[in-house]
Amino acid sequence: MSEGFALTESTYYILLSLVKPRHGYGIMQLTEELSGGRVHLAAGTLYGALNALSAKGWIIQLPTDDESRRKEYRLTAKGLQALKIEVARLRELADNGERILREV
Repeated sequence: MSEGFALTESTYYILLSLVKPRHGYGIMQLTEELSGGRVHLAAGTLYGALNALSAKGWIIQLPTDDESRRKEYRLTAKGLQALKIEVARLRELADNGERILREV
């Protein structure tokens, strides 16, 4: 995985919510909660993002009971690494901003 990528805020929160296995509605709820209501995911947006993250190998869909319509997802090791890189990138941005603003 190369450095130099930046996640969208919604992708960041989706990955963050999948540190523990969660179904789609749970991801939407936690994303909205963590973002203070700023990020609201519509179902189509969420499932499009889940498909893209799955294609990257960052998340997997967990096996489901044949009778259940609920799909659960979780991070893979690759997804966790991407999330850790993004947290470090965001920390650097915030640290630099605070350092520069202290000089004003």
